[in-house]
Amino acid sequence: MYNLPNILTISRILVIPVIVLLFFFPSPVTTVLCGILFIAAAVTDYFDGYLARAMNQLSSFGRFLDPIADKLLVSSVLFMLAATMDIPFLGIIPALIILCREIIVSGLREYLAELQVGMPVTRLAKWKTGFQMTAIPIIIFGKELWFFADFGSALLWVAAILTLITGYDYLRAGMKYMDGVPAPKKPANKK
Repeated sequence: MYNLPNILTISRILVIPVIVLLFFFPSPVTTVLCGILFIAAAVTDYFDGYLARAMNQLSSFGRFLDPIADKLLVSSVLFMLAATMDIPFLGIIPALIILCREIIVSGLREYLAELQVGMPVTRLAKWKTGFQMTAIPIIIFGKELWFFADFGSALLWVAAILTLITGYDYLRAGMKYMDGVPAPKKPANKK
């Protein structure tokens, strides 16, 4: 459980309160620091999986925690950017699309796990994550440089479109297990 890939995943969660706290003290320095911390956390998202495979340290704990860490990081920062009104061009809409999709897909994964059905991450979903993880720090830096925010907002819209496509794909794949497939029977409690 305490291997390097899992430590990187845990660090992604631990940096979230620091990033959120920086939003409450707006200044050029805290903005840059917030953006750098987000980028560092996003980079750990790539390296935790890469190192787990390269070092043959795949674990159930890592498979469980990695998507949670991603969702917590992205959701927290999108929420703070929306709360501080730092997302331009109706950016709240792609932020809501991203957050709603994450909730739906998480619920679907949980349901399918009860049926012992896996739902692997698709290549398009990885692209979606890449666009999100690129757009968010650019929007953060845009608090100081407005043209960054515009570019970041455009990337966020691309991420939202990919979010809708991948969310639909996952939902469509999962629906066949919801229609006519009985849930597994749970063992009876013995007293």
